[in-house]
Amino acid sequence: MYGWIWRHLPGGTAAKAVQALLLVVAAVALLLFVVFPWIDPLLPFNDVTTQ
Repeated sequence: MYGWIWRHLPGGTAAKAVQALLLVVAAVALLLFVVFPWIDPLLPFNDVTTQ
């Protein structure tokens, strides 16, 4: 999969490295700001009771 992405990115090695880094940052941002907050209420360990 990573090889396929690397082959399809345009430019030389430096440009591909920057684009790959931007893809990783975009994926992490999507997870942190969209996916994790959306799924947080659905997780079972949110039901914490104090004694």
